[in-house]
Amino acid sequence: MKNKVLLDFDPKLSLNAEGKHVRDGLSAALCTGNNLWVSCDERTTIERLTRQPDGSYGHHKSFNLEDYIELPDKGNSEVDIEGIGIADNYLWIMGSHSLKRSKPKRHQSVAKQMKRLAKVKNDPNRYLLARIPILQDEKTGDYTLHRQAKDPDQTGHTLVAAQLHGDTHSSILTELLADDEHVGPFMSIPGKDNGFDIEGLAIHGKRIFIGLRGPVLRGWAMVLEVEAAEDTQGKLHLKELENGKAYKKHFLNLKGKGIRELRFFGKDLYLLAGPTMDLDGVIAIYRWPNAVGEPEQMVHNNELERLQEVPHGTGTDSSKDKAEGLAVLDEHHVLVVFDSPVEERKQGEHAVWADVLRVVT
Repeated sequence: MKNKVLLDFDPKLSLNAEGKHVRDGLSAALCTGNNLWVSCDERTTIERLTRQPDGSYGHHKSFNLEDYIELPDKGNSEVDIEGIGIADNYLWIMGSHSLKRSKPKRHQSVAKQMKRLAKVKNDPNRYLLARIPILQDEKTGDYTLHRQAKDPDQTGHTLVAAQLHGDTHSSILTELLADDEHVGPFMSIPGKDNGFDIEGLAIHGKRIFIGLRGPVLRGWAMVLEVEAAEDTQGKLHLKELENGKAYKKHFLNLKGKGIRELRFFGKDLYLLAGPTMDLDGVIAIYRWPNAVGEPEQMVHNNELERLQEVPHGTGTDSSKDKAEGLAVLDEHHVLVVFDSPVEERKQGEHAVWADVLRVVT
C-alpha cells in the first residue's frame, strides 16, 4: 500500500545561491511531533515543515547552520548534509565526508572532458558531525533550534551546540578511519567511485549509527557506531568503546546495495538501501532486528527483513527519483523523500510529493 503526502516549500526560502530548489535535492528526513525536518545536499541550511490540517506539510522555516555552529569554510561551500538524528534534546547533523570527482561536460572538447574527469576535490564543510539544541515550543508545539538553551530534563544543565573536531580536509572520524583495514584504502577515493561516503545517521541512546553508501565490500554494506562527548574546550570527541576503539563496524549483506538512510524504531534499525556509486537500480527498505547493544556484527542477508521496495526512476527517468531520506511516521508507516524528483512528483513551482509506505502488515 502506498500513499503520498505533499511537502510545500516557501518560495522565499527555497533557492540556493546557484538557483537550485530545495525540493530537487532532498537528502534526509526526520519527524519530531508535527514537524518534518528535511535537508538539501547543496545548502548550509536545514528545513522545517509543519503538518497541516489537510495532512500536507507546509509553513516552511529554514535554519542556517552558521547561526549555531562554526563551519570550517563559512559561507563558501555546501555541507552536503546526508544524515540527521535526534536524542536528548539535540538535533544531530552529519555531512557526507566524501570527495567528489568533476563531471565531464558534453559541450566541451574531449581533452577538457578527460581533464575534468581526472579532477578530484573536496568541499571543506562536508567533514561535519554536529549537535544543536532542539526544544519544543509549548505554545506552538513546533520544535526549534537554539545555539544554547536550558535543559528541560536536567535542572541546572545547559544544552550547547557543539561539533566534532575537524577542519577543511578531515575530521577526527576520517583521521581514525584512515588506518582501518576495511575503510582506509577507500578514504582517498570519491564517493561516486565506491569511496568513503556517509548517507545515513540514527541515534539510539548515546550511540550514533552512521550508514555508508560506500565503500561496499563484495556486496557488504557498512554501518559505523560511535559515541561523542564534549571536551573542556566545548568540542566533541569520540569516546573509546567496549572494543577498545573509538568506533565499531557492522557489516550487512545487502547484496551490493549501499545505505541511503538509517532510522531507529525501538531497538530495530530501518535501512534505506540502494545502489552505491552513481548506479541506478532497486531501492528497498530493510529491518535490522535488535541492532543495538551488540559487538561488531556480520549480518547476513537472511538475518535482515526486506520490508518494502521503493519507487525509482527508470527508462527516460533514469538517475531521477532517488530515495534519499526516511522518516518514521508511526509503527506502521514511513515517509520517503527523493533527490532529483521526476516531473510527476513535483507540484506547482515549490511543492513536491513524498511517499508514505507501509512497513508493517
